[in-house]
Amino acid sequence: MTTTAGEQRRSVGAAPRATWAATVRHTLDRPLTSYYLLLTASTLLLAIGLMEVLSASSVDGYVKHGNSYYWFFRQLTWVLLALPVAFLATRLPHRVLRAFSWPALLLAVVLLALTQTGLGVEVNGNRNWLALGPVVIQPAEVAKLAVILWCSDIYARKERLLDDWKHTLVPVAPVTGMVVGLVLLGGDLGTALVLMAIILGMLWVVGAPARLFVGSLVTVGVFALYLASTNKERLNRLTNFADPFKDYQGAGWQSAHGLFAMSSGGLFGKGIGASQQKWGALPEAHTDFIFAVLGEELGLVGTMLVLVLFLTVAYAGIRVAVRTKDPFVRYMSAGITVWLTAQMMINVGMVLALLPVIGLPLPLVSYGGSALLPSLVALGLLVSFARSEPGAKAALRARRRRRSAAGVTSGGIARRMR
Repeated sequence: MTTTAGEQRRSVGAAPRATWAATVRHTLDRPLTSYYLLLTASTLLLAIGLMEVLSASSVDGYVKHGNSYYWFFRQLTWVLLALPVAFLATRLPHRVLRAFSWPALLLAVVLLALTQTGLGVEVNGNRNWLALGPVVIQPAEVAKLAVILWCSDIYARKERLLDDWKHTLVPVAPVTGMVVGLVLLGGDLGTALVLMAIILGMLWVVGAPARLFVGSLVTVGVFALYLASTNKERLNRLTNFADPFKDYQGAGWQSAHGLFAMSSGGLFGKGIGASQQKWGALPEAHTDFIFAVLGEELGLVGTMLVLVLFLTVAYAGIRVAVRTKDPFVRYMSAGITVWLTAQMMINVGMVLALLPVIGLPLPLVSYGGSALLPSLVALGLLVSFARSEPGAKAALRARRRRRSAAGVTSGGIARRMR
């Protein structure tokens, strides 16, 4: 039987596609894929964040502090402090990590409670900051990681009892409800929503009954709308976010200028440092709305790169959760992934006027040390979990042996050349 020329061309074209697909599958099936994806994506996000903090904060730093590098040096200091802690997190044994679950939760609760004392600091109408000497931190950021760690330990201990919905909710629901209540007491609705998303994500991962999950989701949604309606500023943002130009001089100002920045960036942007909105028109340019400055300077290509990097972290986190046999690692990986992904989506939604402005930073990219440190530690833990994937430890040992052998070989060649 003979084949036509068209069939031959189709078979020749299909071969490279099949080879390419097989190569991608083979690469993704390697034991260290999650490990390399997490390291690469996190490093790039951190580098882009430092670059954009330097650009977006230069005008504000010069006007308020007489130094264009003021906010950048503070962010760089936090990075230099956070990286060693994140490295330690990558080497921390899981049993030691689990031993910190209750102390971490208690520390977060105490810090949140202290914000309502004389040590609390009010920022933008929210009393959710804490002054500890010369350092001002946001305890709610610590609470996110503490809640994930504590919930993961509790659910891992009750792994065989989770078929009963009572064990799914108790003691997780009342304790996390208390943490969310303390955050709301400080007026921080945005962080409270992220905590609620984390808790809902954990319920989904542990396999809560559909009616329980849907009921919790509806309750959270109704509660959030009620809280938003009880505050005049939040209500204005809620009713104007879809059309910020309706109240351009009021509640829509920040969203409108965020859209101006994004739309003027075009495909490739105006170039690093060339943002016009950072010259005072866009509030919180180096914190909550840094994604708008990024879009103006790096264009659609830059914003898509950042989104792809976040999705890469999410893919790697889900991959770790699916491949592990340790329930604690599974719940912890899923919780961290839900946290970072949900916060990214809310922040980007705010900038694009798809969601109301509720004051949330973009993880790893926005300025803020108390947000950066827990995020980097969480990613360090994900890297640690990726190192413990099936076959990953053996692959790392084999890589170290190859490097040692290469070092010995190159040393011998250098001696012979001398």
